[in-house]
Amino acid sequence: MCGIVGIVGRSTVNQTIYDALTVLQHRGQDAAGIVTVDDRAFRLRKANGLVKDVFEPKHMQRLQGNAGIGHCRYPTAGSSSASEAQPFYVNSPFGISLAHNGNLTNTVQLAEGLEQKRRHVNTTSDSEVLLNLLADEIDKTDSAKLSADEVFDAVARVHEQTRGAYAVVAMIVGNGLLAFRDPFGIRPLILGKHETANGTEYMVASESVALDAVGFEVMRDVAPGEAIYITLDGELYTRQCAQSPVYSPCIFEFVYFARPDSTIDKVSVYASRVNMGTKLGEKIKKEWYDHDIDVVIPIPETSVDVALEIARTMDLPYRQGFVKNRYIGRTFIMPGQQQRRKSVRRKLNAINAEFKDKNVLLVDDSIVRGTTSEQIIEMAREAGAKKVYFASAAPEIRFPNVYGIDMPTSNELIAYGRDADEIAKLIGADGIIFQNLEDLVEAVRMENPDIKRFETSVFDGHYITKDVDQSYLDHLTQLRNDDAKANRNRDIGTNLEMHNEGHP
Repeated sequence: MCGIVGIVGRSTVNQTIYDALTVLQHRGQDAAGIVTVDDRAFRLRKANGLVKDVFEPKHMQRLQGNAGIGHCRYPTAGSSSASEAQPFYVNSPFGISLAHNGNLTNTVQLAEGLEQKRRHVNTTSDSEVLLNLLADEIDKTDSAKLSADEVFDAVARVHEQTRGAYAVVAMIVGNGLLAFRDPFGIRPLILGKHETANGTEYMVASESVALDAVGFEVMRDVAPGEAIYITLDGELYTRQCAQSPVYSPCIFEFVYFARPDSTIDKVSVYASRVNMGTKLGEKIKKEWYDHDIDVVIPIPETSVDVALEIARTMDLPYRQGFVKNRYIGRTFIMPGQQQRRKSVRRKLNAINAEFKDKNVLLVDDSIVRGTTSEQIIEMAREAGAKKVYFASAAPEIRFPNVYGIDMPTSNELIAYGRDADEIAKLIGADGIIFQNLEDLVEAVRMENPDIKRFETSVFDGHYITKDVDQSYLDHLTQLRNDDAKANRNRDIGTNLEMHNEGHP
């Protein structure tokens, strides 16, 4: 999962892109990058690290220009090497820079096709493949300056060839800003504007909160398959570029990834999580009617809204039993199981008085590998809890995600092939309860009944792009499991050391 931003302004946009990326930091903490266009030239800064660490004053001073794009990265495909930080760039045609949120499921086939066309892809990133594919399609026009129709025709041909999830922003030197979304709308993308004395400024971003933070007004979500083209003069064009778009947004955005103050596809993330709490609270009352729970305690922060509503529904006290160190990253998106384990206790600390001699219900947004849940339950018992029950706002995650979330291998998922009692035993809980999938879908759909289906493959194994088979999942396992990532990053580090020998 990544965060993307694109702006065509009436004055320098570097600070606006930076500010937008800081509020999208929750979507990726591995790397960040900004490209601006100034006098028909790209100005680029990207590196590993948080937004605040990547961009120093000297970098911001160089990032001049009235248009640009930004990206904060959470790696799913490829490695955590700085070489795979985005945006990527190609110099022909025109000069194109691109940033991407999602994951392509036919990257290997696309890369082979590009190689036959003598286009070089320098990294293992599917985003660089997507950039070269787009560049190849734009190169089919003979125009010295692109028309909106020519841009949209190129996007339509990209849609015909690509599979998977992608929300994209791209800058084309001398032409404008392009943004488009996959035909299922799996990954989010929203359009906004800002009126100035010199004219209208336009912005696209992964979440509405990015627009809010920099004073842009939300216009609407970019539709599945739709492309947005904004010239450097500020002219806005839109067109549906997919043949059969089907609204199928990723439901895990609402469970975990998105900020609660965002609105995605006309759904308030906060309201959807309150609805999840109501649904789960009603299920607990029904299935655990003779419970001995004394207090409801959330595992901060995503589950706070859910836990509050569970407590209200069950007429139980709600308490903040854990204090979160906000300077530790989200453990779910940290590379490597060992690093995730080490970070849990640095991230959370228990308030003993809220646990001592009580039967507590801990509430979390989901359980993926079970690493965090197990350690938090241990912390609750060490703080004096008599019994520790566990509630998950999401159903059991039993299947890998192929659309941009780092849930790559079945054997890394604690719920794969296990029932609730087995999961409870593994994480050390006295009892565990999961949200029903139909209740989760309804909790989100209540906020926008026009969405008829969601992307729910991590729960039910149904991949809506219909191109995912076991051979592809095996391929992902080789690319993405913790051992593979560690080996790949170690190899990259060794290669960089060899490259730098004798070159101070």
